[in-house]
Amino acid sequence: MIRTLINAWKVKELRNKLLFTILIIIVFRVGSVIPVPFLNVEALAGMMGSLGESGAILTYLDTLSGGAFAQATIFAMSVGPYINASIVIQLMTVAIPYLESLQKEGEEGRKKLTAITRYITIILALLQGTTFYMYLRSGSFQGIPIVRYTQGAAGAFVAVIIVLCFTAGAALIMWLGEQINAKGVGNGVSILMFAGIVSRMPSLLGKLFGYFSLAMQMPEQFSLFYAYVPLFILLFLFLMWMIVSMNDAERRIPIQYAQRTVGRKTYAGQNTHIPLKVGITGVMPVIFATQILAIPNFVNFFAKPTGFWKTVLDAFAINGPVYTVCYFFLIFVFAYFYVEITYNPVEMANNLRQSNGAIPGIRPGKPTADYFSKVLSKVTFLGALFLAVISLLPIGFTTFTGMQNLSLGGTSIIIMVGVALETIKQLESQLMMRHYKGFLG
Repeated sequence: MIRTLINAWKVKELRNKLLFTILIIIVFRVGSVIPVPFLNVEALAGMMGSLGESGAILTYLDTLSGGAFAQATIFAMSVGPYINASIVIQLMTVAIPYLESLQKEGEEGRKKLTAITRYITIILALLQGTTFYMYLRSGSFQGIPIVRYTQGAAGAFVAVIIVLCFTAGAALIMWLGEQINAKGVGNGVSILMFAGIVSRMPSLLGKLFGYFSLAMQMPEQFSLFYAYVPLFILLFLFLMWMIVSMNDAERRIPIQYAQRTVGRKTYAGQNTHIPLKVGITGVMPVIFATQILAIPNFVNFFAKPTGFWKTVLDAFAINGPVYTVCYFFLIFVFAYFYVEITYNPVEMANNLRQSNGAIPGIRPGKPTADYFSKVLSKVTFLGALFLAVISLLPIGFTTFTGMQNLSLGGTSIIIMVGVALETIKQLESQLMMRHYKGFLG
């Protein structure tokens, strides 16, 4: 990885892309510490710090935003609205024929889908910003209100300004991600999520040190924290090793090409393979599942329902049994959904037959398509199982040890390591393209 970065830095074009990506990350981090106007920052910090375990959903949202959510900055909504809009578009593409036709129209169709995604992002950001404002408006700390003006015309003006600031911040993050896609390195939204998660590392270390200090002050009650803190560090390193190892795992489908005659020359058949990675879906199923399950926690925390709906929403509490089961299930659902819309076994079989290739022991046509479908299903199952286990291990650790509100869970680790590996691979592919001499070299 380090060698790839060094080699990329030596190429002027890639160096400019890296510098541009770093610049966008700096802008993202600067925006993450600029609070929206008309808020009492000290009272807000006190209220957020006093939530404890009841603010688990805030800890999650704050991790993805790199600390912007808890400080109510202009980037408090982070990439959440854009990711939710992407989920909506992908689901609607399967259900609505018009969107499905746009997806098949090539570049022009993708542009239209991107425009629709932007509009949905703005709508979702407006809704989430309004909900967050209402929560801040009703909050206080030691008698000091979070929002300075809440009554009359001044209150209405302040409400509009705060909600628009949150919405504009989400739109700006979406634009920054698109700029990374166009002029930088890696997937823009993923890079910003990576930057937000990494920025929470000092906070995580501070919490671990706090648990260790607590064990030293009260050894008779917290003696197990002496073992829990090193165990958490070992678990973190183990998960990173597993993610890196599984990222290179692949299922190779053998392919044999028939002998061909072109003009007066005869070309012998070749043996090769089609690699299907175990992590074929990447981190997208985890991101989608996390965003979907954040909705009931979001509604429960901010809307504060009562009666039947409160009982239902309480069941989806983060780290609870219902949340864990649904999380496990949704990862599989989105993994298979992603493979279904990305890979077409019939098209793969037709392309193989047109190139005079065949899988040994499998007849061309429908048997080959069925074989591709069966292999994809098995690979997807293993990949989804791997993602689910990695995501749920930290939840089990938290339940077992009682170390609550650690801002780095399995989801964060998968996103962080997965984005880093995907970015390095993109750099490697671009380096290979620039070092290829061609037939005139």
